[in-house]
Formats: sequence, C-alpha cells, structure tokens
Amino acid sequence: MAISVPPEILALPPSEKIELVGKIWDSIETKEIELTEEHRRIVDERLRRYEANPNEGRTWDEVKAELFKKR
Repeated sequence: MAISVPPEILALPPSEKIELVGKIWDSIETKEIELTEEHRRIVDERLRRYEANPNEGRTWDEVKAELFKKR
C-alpha cells in the first residue's frame, strides 16, 4: 500500500513532525498489533530472563546516555 504524505506535513519543522508521529503512534491500540510467533517467542524469552534476574541489564536512561556520549 502506497501512502502519500501531504506536502503541508512534509513542510513541518522536525519537532512538529515528531509530535505528529507520536500522536499517530499513541492512537494505535495495543490489541491491534499482531506479533508473529517468532516475535512472541523472543518477547517471552526476554521476559523470563528479566523475571529470573530483574537487577541485570541497564535502564533506558543509561543506554541513551551511552549512545549519545559516543557521538
């Protein structure tokens, strides 16, 4: 399916485009998203690993700080 983006949206500044994308994303109901069996298996495995060791890993803030530090 080809979707054309109206020129007035393309002309928006980046911050407004991001806000628009966020509003569209927020409008999607979780129940509308279908996982493939492979994705479901990956999510289930990661949830099991987290439940077994909830203190392992890093927070999103830690990951984000590391990513932006390398730029």
